[in-house]
Amino acid sequence: MPIIETDPVTRQWIADFVAENLRPETLEQILTRLDSAVIARIPELRDRDMRRDLRASTRAHAFEVLSGLTQDRFDYPVPEQAHAFARTIARRGHDIRLLLRVYHVGQEALLDYMTEIVGQGQLPRDIERSVLLRLFDRSTRWISTSVEALTDTYMQERESGLRAAINQRAEIVRTLLDGGDLDPEQASARLGYRLAQRHLALVLWTDEDRAPAPTGGADDSTGLLDRIAARCANALGNGSVLTVPAGAAALWAWIGLDDELPDPARALWPVEETVRVAAGIPAAQVAGFRGGHREALAARQVAERARPALGAVVHYREVEVAYLAGADEIAMRALIDRELGALAASGAHSTRLRETLHAYLRARRSPDAAAKSLGVHKNTVRYRIQRIEELLGHSIDRPGPRLELALDCAAVYGVRA
Repeated sequence: MPIIETDPVTRQWIADFVAENLRPETLEQILTRLDSAVIARIPELRDRDMRRDLRASTRAHAFEVLSGLTQDRFDYPVPEQAHAFARTIARRGHDIRLLLRVYHVGQEALLDYMTEIVGQGQLPRDIERSVLLRLFDRSTRWISTSVEALTDTYMQERESGLRAAINQRAEIVRTLLDGGDLDPEQASARLGYRLAQRHLALVLWTDEDRAPAPTGGADDSTGLLDRIAARCANALGNGSVLTVPAGAAALWAWIGLDDELPDPARALWPVEETVRVAAGIPAAQVAGFRGGHREALAARQVAERARPALGAVVHYREVEVAYLAGADEIAMRALIDRELGALAASGAHSTRLRETLHAYLRARRSPDAAAKSLGVHKNTVRYRIQRIEELLGHSIDRPGPRLELALDCAAVYGVRA
């Protein structure tokens, strides 16, 4: 911005203007006028503490701006009171746009006041123009310097507050998961999430090869997972949700459930293509909060080992057997090979036979029910069962859970190549 040259008459008028407005009684009137104009247009500042911090900031700014009018310096140091006010706005959780509105409204109110005073002075037109140009130039420099500096202050405080809140939340959650002795009501108040309800624990993550490309700014994966968790809370639960970052591309979440809501395993999940979800079994109170999370972690472990890949949402209840049996990889593979024999071969034909046998056993050996779940004719099921018994070398009607257990594991983890 170019320097505004001023003649001696203009300088003298401005010097008199500054001296008059720095008088305590006049200054108090100006501060009241400016603050009232700001508060009238920004109702969020009507709170007692907000008004107090605004007043301190306005007073400190007034001294800087008025003293700068008589000098040729063009730097306007932002007073500490203004930084404190910016931090207050951040701590209250207000958007940065509120801070910007404060300064733009404040500049308008200041220019209105200055224009009014200049008009009352009945100056010659050229002197009035020179005075107004200098006042406008200095106020513009002041607002630009202040907004730039205080935006940084606001962002630092907001990020610091968010980190502190996230760290506190993570600490409380970790204590709960570790079985620590916490008062549920106090913990609920600090978390902003009610522990005395039914919970659906989730683990959300993005696969490395399917994660969204970074676009800069905030962590894209974490923001995406937070949004998905909120959508799930609204679609499947009562809207309450607690989230804790578990990594650069992973999130732990708990959704509050009402008793009348449908079974989450049969619900439509609002999950995007790049996101995967592992869900525990819904349960109540702190024990359900803790147990559901343990189950969600187990379901994720199964999902990441599964071959072929399972769906986007994996429920622990559906993979519990596979999780327990898969704890010992060598023993599990031996079980599959021993119980399935020739059915453990790779290929589409063997896969269809295993799926048919699995559906048949789950349907309590009903060809009709198995056919319905598979979408084929019941005679197809009968033919395949006959072929399966030929390959196994024995009837599948003999008692024993090992065969179905082997099918569970093969369905999740696949068979040897």
